[in-house]
Amino acid sequence: MSRQRVLDGTVDDSGHEFAAERDRLFAIAYRMLGSAADADDVLQEAWLRWSASPRDDVASPRAFLTTIVSRLCLDALGSARRRHEEYVGPWLPEPLPTAGQPIFVDTVAARETLSLGFLHLLERLSPAERAVIVLHEAFDYAHAEIGELLGIPEATVRQHLYRAHARLNVERVRFRATPEQHTRLFGAFLDAIGNGDLDELRRLLAADVVAASDSGGKVRAARNPVRGPDQVARFFIGLTKKAAPGAFTYEVVEANGAPALLMRHLGQLFGLLSIDGDGQRIHAVHFVVNPDKLARFA
Repeated sequence: MSRQRVLDGTVDDSGHEFAAERDRLFAIAYRMLGSAADADDVLQEAWLRWSASPRDDVASPRAFLTTIVSRLCLDALGSARRRHEEYVGPWLPEPLPTAGQPIFVDTVAARETLSLGFLHLLERLSPAERAVIVLHEAFDYAHAEIGELLGIPEATVRQHLYRAHARLNVERVRFRATPEQHTRLFGAFLDAIGNGDLDELRRLLAADVVAASDSGGKVRAARNPVRGPDQVARFFIGLTKKAAPGAFTYEVVEANGAPALLMRHLGQLFGLLSIDGDGQRIHAVHFVVNPDKLARFA
């Protein structure tokens, strides 16, 4: 069976169980890995293992497939971490278009755990901690179920979850805006940049704001994060002033369950700009310009 037919779900009758679970499996793999491309690779391998496995004694295709995908992701996280450490410039998760895809953001927890800010925060965890917190918080698996999926004792699951919460909870408050608050804050951010209003832009930015540009070394971009409200405000207003009149077009799209600004330069995809904040102030600005990470928005 071709890779494309597996990934788009158009499988024959022998694979209908896999097709029925495909979107949910992708949602798990994407959150665990922070990369849609890597999630696709995991699903391809999962399909190969599923199609080669005897299924007469499989009581639950969903549980069986979730186990395969979860363990493949756990294996992949180690090599992914090494790639991120060798990445040219800041690494950001690959943004995902989610408009018309309610399976990715159908609950408050699902929406929060899909944000680029949260996915980036997960980079601080060990592979096991990341897998546990994704399964528990985004998909509401119980501790014992997670232990079965990952092949570890329930007590170990609880330890991983405790450590993950301890590492994340201090900073997670920065991403807990309602969708309405987030949309208003993002709109005010774009207006301030468009109007060149440095004072208003500073007012919207938190004291600890960080702006990171992910280019992967494939296009020109800031190699180091920009920190602080004054520096971040000047950075984005400076970019706007440098742009040749009429060279860029802009479109607000939905990425990872929230509004984002999709930019095109002379008709070609150029970048995706998004924020994370607490509803009052912006704590993180994500600027993805690596063309490989924008392919799904083409």
